[in-house]
Amino acid sequence: MPASDLMRVAIIIGSTRTERFGPTVARWFHGHAVEHGELDLDLIDLAETPLPADLDRPDETVAALSKRLARADAFVIVSPEYNRGYPAALKTAIDSYVDEWKAKPVAFVCYGGVSGGLRAAEQLRQVFGELHAIAIRDTVSFHSCWNKFDDAGQPLDRAGAGAAATALLNQLTWWGRALHDARQARPYPL
Repeated sequence: MPASDLMRVAIIIGSTRTERFGPTVARWFHGHAVEHGELDLDLIDLAETPLPADLDRPDETVAALSKRLARADAFVIVSPEYNRGYPAALKTAIDSYVDEWKAKPVAFVCYGGVSGGLRAAEQLRQVFGELHAIAIRDTVSFHSCWNKFDDAGQPLDRAGAGAAATALLNQLTWWGRALHDARQARPYPL
């Protein structure tokens, strides 16, 4: 398949904490997405991406990430649940942009304690709805995530996690292509 036919997906690691588990989850999901095929993947780690200090005074850091987000046809947010919500750095990254999210699908891969990050994912659905993005119904979730991966960074339940990731990617690619075609045929109304 020519590179121009690949759907562009930005995978965003939402945690910036030093001892975070997000990169483990994101690397596994990225590998699964590579195997899924027909995707041009951009792994964005917010811990390595400067975010604006003042949303009222955007600077060059906003422009740099804006290009990567605008290029994407779809997004996967990899987020923990901190105190029944999602990380502040992720909120800053989301709120720094508007048009980049519009009429594009967003999927969630979440992790955490007993809830598996699902409360954070539910909050993110509301936020992205306000930004005119489409939240994918299925979510990949890891409860008590620290006990769910082996030393090589692979889920202990590879079949279950793989099936959940495949279902998510199938929905994401369907919506991503449908919305891409719709945006090409007709600009999204403001």
